Amino acid sequence: MSNEKTKSKPQRMCVACREMFDKKDLLRIVRTPDGIVSVDESGKKSGRGAYVCSNDKCINKCAKGILGKHLACEIPPEIYEEIRTKRSAQR
Repeated sequence: MSNEKTKSKPQRMCVACREMFDKKDLLRIVRTPDGIVSVDESGKKSGRGAYVCSNDKCINKCAKGILGKHLACEIPPEIYEEIRTKRSAQR
């Protein structure tokens, strides 16, 4: 028996499908304290964050309003374009 501790990977939930994923496999969208919404590639920006998986259905569900509800603000259309672009790059 080994005394080594295995370090668990951080898990986050997709706001659309409510499934748990490794944090590194999700995109984080953040609303900063001054109200600016952006895709947070570092995962460390301060503000209210939401995670989205790369599933097309989840991205479409976010575009229909669930992301705006979660972040309590209007989401600019460019954000959804950026999410789709980054999702394509992840594959």
